[in-house]
Amino acid sequence: MRKSTGILGACVVSMGAFAGAAQAADVVIGVPNWPSVNATAHILKVAIEENLGLSVELQNGTNPIVFEAMDKGSMHAHPEVWLPNQQNLHDTYVKDKGTVVKNPNGVAAFQGMCVPKFVADEHGVKSITDLTDPAKAALFDSDGDGKGEVWIGAPGWASTNVEKVRAKSYGYAETMVQTEMDETLAYANLDNAIKAKKPWVGFCYTPHYVFALHELHALEEPAYDASKWNVLQPTDDPAWLEKSSAAVAWDTAYLHLHYAKSLENDHPEVATIMANMQLTTEEVSAMTFALVIEKQEALAYAQTWVKENEDRVLGWLSQ
Repeated sequence: MRKSTGILGACVVSMGAFAGAAQAADVVIGVPNWPSVNATAHILKVAIEENLGLSVELQNGTNPIVFEAMDKGSMHAHPEVWLPNQQNLHDTYVKDKGTVVKNPNGVAAFQGMCVPKFVADEHGVKSITDLTDPAKAALFDSDGDGKGEVWIGAPGWASTNVEKVRAKSYGYAETMVQTEMDETLAYANLDNAIKAKKPWVGFCYTPHYVFALHELHALEEPAYDASKWNVLQPTDDPAWLEKSSAAVAWDTAYLHLHYAKSLENDHPEVATIMANMQLTTEEVSAMTFALVIEKQEALAYAQTWVKENEDRVLGWLSQ
């Protein structure tokens, strides 16, 4: 949200592998494992290779590994950094070290907890505080242990850690079992639950195809309040969870491409593309729909997209 996970599968590549990729290609783009970042990475690959004649390699990796690799120069871009989710990484490498640059053109994103609309209408689960009610929480119990299950995200996502903080802060960590799994599996469970008219609750975010497939209800929450949002990540403090609190809604998030500052000297024309690329929330949602629901192959999709948006891509090349 997002967001590291889905279409690529979780894969942590060693720094040595990154270095090898950098030697084999002019540009190496990091690809965490969720659908929209995969689509964006392929669009960048096609745009660079077709317009600049450079070779571009895509490498899987978690958010921290991609940032560390950009810092060391063995990778050159992270196509979709969620802020504030990855604010700690942004602050370390953009603000403190100055080795990474943020593209200014953010894509607006929503994050929260959702249930199918029929769960809100028929079972009265409309607010996030409803999950603290043992009777309502039990509606989501699929294994008979007396506690419901709530999908909080995929392993490696910064937002998954934030949802652990929010579950503790709201109190439903006591009534609900927090599950982590790849989002393709989680949303397959959502599909099955809706078909069977069984309750389901879990993390949801835009831009995402799931809202085009299903009628979902975003659980109501107190409005975002910066004074009540105190969230640390594991990389900040070993005691991050106990020291964090966030019993309010997420603030609007923004997705920003980040790239290695070294590109400005090594491949300034690539840095120009990285600095100018701009997409809309609707476009990114359409990309996830195409790759996940329509099962389009990522490279073929990107080639078509770049061809159909030739003027825009040429605009990214302009100073």
